[in-house]
Amino acid sequence: MGCRGRDSRSVLLRVVAMRNEQGQFLLVPDLRRCSPGRGAWLHPTTDCFDQALRRRAFGRALRVSAALDPNPVRDHLEAAKQGKPSE
Repeated sequence: MGCRGRDSRSVLLRVVAMRNEQGQFLLVPDLRRCSPGRGAWLHPTTDCFDQALRRRAFGRALRVSAALDPNPVRDHLEAAKQGKPSE
């Protein structure tokens, strides 16, 4: 999505939009790849993620016009980069 490259689903990270308690939309990594609703697929790298943010691709792909908080996905990618186990 960010780099516009193609790859197999087993390599890509699925991201979904979810509302929090305050009604704001969060970008959340879907590690099981089974959350309901539309999902966006990207390479699990900070470079691909940053490109998608710069292009504002998440709102279009997920069909959400409200602002999206990307911090949960960024935190997941940073933890994976450092070798920490995912939740």
